[in-house]
Amino acid sequence: MITHRPRRNRKNQAIRQLVQENQVHVSDLIFPVFVNEGKNKKTEIASMPGIYRFSLDLLLKEIESCLKLGITTFAPFPNIAEKLKNKTASESWNKKNIYLRSIREIKKQFPEAVLMTDVAMDPYSSDGHDGLVKNNEIINDETLSILARMAVAQAEAGTDIVGPSDMMDGRVGFIRNQLDKAGYQQVSIMAYTAKYASAFYGPFRDALESAPKFGDKKTYQMNPANSKEALLEAELDSLEGADFLMVKPALSYLDIIQQLNENFSLPIAAYNVSGEYAMVKAAAQKNWIDGQKIRDEMLLSMKRAGAKIILTYFAKEWALDHKK
Repeated sequence: MITHRPRRNRKNQAIRQLVQENQVHVSDLIFPVFVNEGKNKKTEIASMPGIYRFSLDLLLKEIESCLKLGITTFAPFPNIAEKLKNKTASESWNKKNIYLRSIREIKKQFPEAVLMTDVAMDPYSSDGHDGLVKNNEIINDETLSILARMAVAQAEAGTDIVGPSDMMDGRVGFIRNQLDKAGYQQVSIMAYTAKYASAFYGPFRDALESAPKFGDKKTYQMNPANSKEALLEAELDSLEGADFLMVKPALSYLDIIQQLNENFSLPIAAYNVSGEYAMVKAAAQKNWIDGQKIRDEMLLSMKRAGAKIILTYFAKEWALDHKK
C-alpha cells in the first residue's frame, strides 16, 4: 500500500495554489527603463523587442502607465551622446544632463515612484569602461571619487536608491561615506555585489551604446566560474553599508542567489538581464516556445532561489498579464 501520495496536493488548481511555496508579486519587480535627449521620441531597441529608449516626455507617460499596473520601482539608464563622453565621465554630474533632469522630473510628477539609479562610468566614458582608464588599465582607487560624485549628484536630484554597478573594490563604503557627508543618509545603496563578466549583457550595451572601446571587463567583473568569491564580495558590501545585495545576471547564477540568501540577512536582488530577455523574445517570435510561460517560469525560479527583488525587462508585460 502506498501511504505517501504527494499527488494529492496537486490534484486541482485550488489545492496547488494553497500549497505553492513561492510566488512572484508585482511589488517584487523593478522595471529598467531607458532615456535619451529629444522630444516625442520612442525608439525600439532592435535586440530587445518591446523595450524602448524614450525621450523624457514619453518616459513620464510610460512610468505613469506602469504605476497604474502596480509597478512602483524603476531603474532608469541614460543613453548619452558620444560628443558628451570623456575620460572622466564628467557629464555624469552635470546638473543639466538628461539623466539628472529625468530623475528630478520623475520625482516631481510621481513622488510615489521609487527610483534606483545607476552609478558607473561606462555610459559617460569615452573609453566605455566602468572605471577610469590609464595606460589601458582600469584604475580602482581614483575611480571611487568619480563614482561618489556621481552618486551624490543623483541623490541631490532625488533618487531613492543608488546602484553602484562598476565592481570597483571599496566603492560601496566610499559612496556611503560621501552620501552621508552630503546629508543623504536616507539614500539607500543596492550594491551590484556579484556582477559577472557575462555574455548576457550584449543587448543592454546596444541600448546605451556603451560597449568598451578596447578589451573587456574581466579585471573587475567576476569570473563566471567562481561562487565562493561572491560570498567575499557580499561580506565586503555588507560591512561597507550596502542595503541590498544584487546578483547579475540571474538565470545562470541561481546558485549564487541562493548562497547569498542563505548567508546574509540583507534583501537579495536578481537582475534578469537583457540577454535573458532577448533569448525568450527571439525564440517566442519563431514560435519555438511559449514566451509568456517561459517568462513566468524564469521569474519564479529567481524567487525560489531566494531573490526578494527582481530587476526585469519583463516587468510591464508581466504586470499587464497578471493584472486583477
